[in-house]
Amino acid sequence: MGSNNDVIIVGGGIIGLACAHDFIEENVSVRIIEQDFIGSEASHGNCGLLYFSGIIPLCSPGVVRHEIYRTILGKSPLHIKPTLDIERLLWLLKFAAHCNAAHMNTASKAKSEISGYSLDLFETLFSEHAIKCDFEKKGLLFLFKNKKYFEEYKYTNAFLENFNLGAKALDRDEALQLEPAINKNIAGAWYNEHDWHLRPEMLVDAWKKLLIKKGLILEEKSKMIDFEIKQGTIRQVNTVTGHYKADAFILATGAWTPEIKKQLKLNIPVQPGKGYSITMARPDQSCDIPCYFYEKNIVATPWKTGYRLGGTMEFSGFSDAINKKRISGLISGAKEYLNTPVGHPDLKQRTDLKQWTGLRPMTYDDLPIIDRSPVQDNLFIATGHGMLGLTLATGTGKAICDMICNDNPQINLAPFSMGRF
Repeated sequence: MGSNNDVIIVGGGIIGLACAHDFIEENVSVRIIEQDFIGSEASHGNCGLLYFSGIIPLCSPGVVRHEIYRTILGKSPLHIKPTLDIERLLWLLKFAAHCNAAHMNTASKAKSEISGYSLDLFETLFSEHAIKCDFEKKGLLFLFKNKKYFEEYKYTNAFLENFNLGAKALDRDEALQLEPAINKNIAGAWYNEHDWHLRPEMLVDAWKKLLIKKGLILEEKSKMIDFEIKQGTIRQVNTVTGHYKADAFILATGAWTPEIKKQLKLNIPVQPGKGYSITMARPDQSCDIPCYFYEKNIVATPWKTGYRLGGTMEFSGFSDAINKKRISGLISGAKEYLNTPVGHPDLKQRTDLKQWTGLRPMTYDDLPIIDRSPVQDNLFIATGHGMLGLTLATGTGKAICDMICNDNPQINLAPFSMGRF
């Protein structure tokens, strides 16, 4: 790594912070370059789930057919903006090609390993440091209105049991006993005790302050211009605020990776997938356990300090415009599943309601990219985590650190290599 042991991380989201944490633990000096503020993108407004049981990839058998059907009925949480963008169209075709059982098995196995690795590292992080972020281990409750979908979930659960991540089936009365805030018209629920939750913006803020005390250098509002590359080695990164040199560079730019990859001449098939959330003070009668509204693909997360509804997937480029229809969909979805003030139409009149939209870095095989660049010998890639950036952050950070400092990652990174593209 050279005499100064200096690492620059481009991207100040949850992945960048996790990488910085492990380098600092190895006494490596670290600087983060961030175009906005630390954690200002998807790391800020997500639903805060540590979704360790979420190992099944989005590209699973039957997904394309199912979403086309729901789109025709006007019930799909997915929206794809019509475009002549060839790169996006090819991405969508490759996503569809991965919707098969063989890929589901391979991807789930890879995700289960890094997910379990991240779980252990989160345990260590929270036991060693007083990070206040409304962290709780209360599981995740999947709510079903459609009896057919509720019963068919047993096949999904049987698959998860192969990885010791199975859930427990609850009829309506059992679900109501566990979570009284549920609407009585549900068909049933599945409760997975393996999942945790926290408030992500609190985690980012507390973790950032901890790392700064330990020596992390931050360059916020420092949009990257380009890399200075000589003979296959990156010498420095040029930004609007200065020029910064290092021995090793990490690209943790999330959904914004496509704007950088062209200069690097790398094939990094990441597309920005927009998600939405609304945040408010926690209602007096809110749910106590995070709930996933199965038919709507919406999550309700209760914290001690607040409450959030989030979901949807929109492929519309890098637009940060808020679609009011999507926000209304989150509110109406809550009304269908929760028998609380959260689901009441008057929610639209609340003055404390904060609307948010952000971009997730999506790969067409729904697996992250954790690898050394095949072109620049001192560049490492950590992106493409899709909807599991928070969940897989600690495992990714440790793997990248081990790759650079020790050349000995503790988990198999082959499924996350760039060679698969």
